[in-house]
Amino acid sequence: MQRAGYRIIPVNPELEVVLGERCYPNLEAVPEPIDIVNIFRRSELVPEVVDAAIRVGAKAVWMQEGVVNEEAAERARAAGLAVVMDRCLLKEHRKL
Repeated sequence: MQRAGYRIIPVNPELEVVLGERCYPNLEAVPEPIDIVNIFRRSELVPEVVDAAIRVGAKAVWMQEGVVNEEAAERARAAGLAVVMDRCLLKEHRKL
């Protein structure tokens, strides 16, 4: 996605740099607006990520292949976020 011109801001409390970008410990620590929160977590851990995405005003949450949480998705939609589940962002981008 970086090669396609997208900026990726990694969020992981265990790392300092990912893909050449500073890594933040959580979404609240990211100092700029967030368009898409791309979720690479187990389905049962999605609600906490969605809640954080709502708090920071993200525009969308994208759950990667195999990641599905209908309850969290509904909460995100109710808060005005676009939601994609069980799809790979890179694969979908390549289709375009």
